[in-house]
Amino acid sequence: MKIRKFLITLPLLAAIFSSFYTAHTAVQQPVPKLILIRAGRLLDVRAGRILTDQAILIENDRIKEVGPAAQIAAHAAGAQVIDLSNATVLPGLTDCHTHLTGNPDQVGYESLGISVPRATLYGARNARTTLDAGFTTVRNVGAPGYSDVALRDAINAGDIPGPRMMVSGPLIGVTGGHCDENLLPPEYHSRADGVADGVPALIQKTREIVKYGADLIKICATGGVLSRGDSPGAEQFSDEEIRAVVTEAHRLGRKVAAHAHGASGIKQAVLAGVDSIEHGSMIDDEGIRLMKQRGTYLVPTLYLGDWFLENAPRLNVPEFIMAKARVIMPLARKNIAHAFSQGVKVAFGTDAAVYPHGLNGREFAVMVKLGLTPAQAIQAATVNAADLLGWSDRIGTIEPGRYADIIAVTGDPLMDVTELERVRFVMKGGVIVRNDLGR
Repeated sequence: MKIRKFLITLPLLAAIFSSFYTAHTAVQQPVPKLILIRAGRLLDVRAGRILTDQAILIENDRIKEVGPAAQIAAHAAGAQVIDLSNATVLPGLTDCHTHLTGNPDQVGYESLGISVPRATLYGARNARTTLDAGFTTVRNVGAPGYSDVALRDAINAGDIPGPRMMVSGPLIGVTGGHCDENLLPPEYHSRADGVADGVPALIQKTREIVKYGADLIKICATGGVLSRGDSPGAEQFSDEEIRAVVTEAHRLGRKVAAHAHGASGIKQAVLAGVDSIEHGSMIDDEGIRLMKQRGTYLVPTLYLGDWFLENAPRLNVPEFIMAKARVIMPLARKNIAHAFSQGVKVAFGTDAAVYPHGLNGREFAVMVKLGLTPAQAIQAATVNAADLLGWSDRIGTIEPGRYADIIAVTGDPLMDVTELERVRFVMKGGVIVRNDLGR
């Protein structure tokens, strides 16, 4: 009899425990966080036009709906409301060429006194400054000792504020090239982290940099300006070497950015299959043709020329750098303007660190001065940049499913692109970073 009663009770007990578990689990489920942004003007970056009286519904860190304010508000019961009805709202900006762990006063011999831990801490400060300026994503193309990997991971973990980061780790270059350490005398036997020579060594170096956390590979295809003993116009790899790096990087699922000033080095890098040319200062018609044919992005870095040439005297920049800067920086403007006129694909980049972080938005005005429309310059920092990074499903537009990375300015950037130098509201992933426009 007792056994029978026990057997009858088992289903009842199971039902009770099941109900308790279900109720307990339901209590533990987080309630979605809803935010409704009222946008007086919303910039459709794909079409390059302003839409009025719009609203954006955000659920947690993603955009859920976008459309006419009355329509979206009907689906937003209980949402926190952010009133940007007197502002122009657009996607968070992307800078495809930063060095967050560097500063403009670390040029030439001054750079030798900066340890990797100190560079990482500089990066923590510069990351917040960059985010406050409206750049919610950056592609960091070169940092010592994997300091940018550590910075990215700290931001992703929520330890410090900063933009989304795609990072390259150390730059891959050849002995004595732009990406080597050429300032110390021979008795130090110094070489930079990413230096390798010959196909086997370069393949190994590519694998090593990916192993330690790089999201992309950055190579120095030509000499540079802020380095000693190399010519900006000279190729630095053999054809076999540069192809080996690009092939291996792509096999490992990593894109390749190529620092390249000289015309022949640009063509060599494009033919090797790189995904972007950084700087492109001496680009010629053949290089432009090849880039258009292969869909290679140009990431010009233009405003730095203005800032650097004006401020170099107080920074005590060595003459071996200044001699190159006086030639290459003005030349870049002429050649990049021609590339713009020919319709090469452009993604926004600044080389911030050569000039102060946070001034990234000044690049837009130079791009417009050299021939892009304001809409095209903004597209370079939104939809084009997202495409170059391979993140078009995450960033670059205000569309459902994208991260709620949103900025606002008071004026109309299609009429005055310098509005983007004065960002007043920044949201990253549904979290307000900065709001100077009220509530």
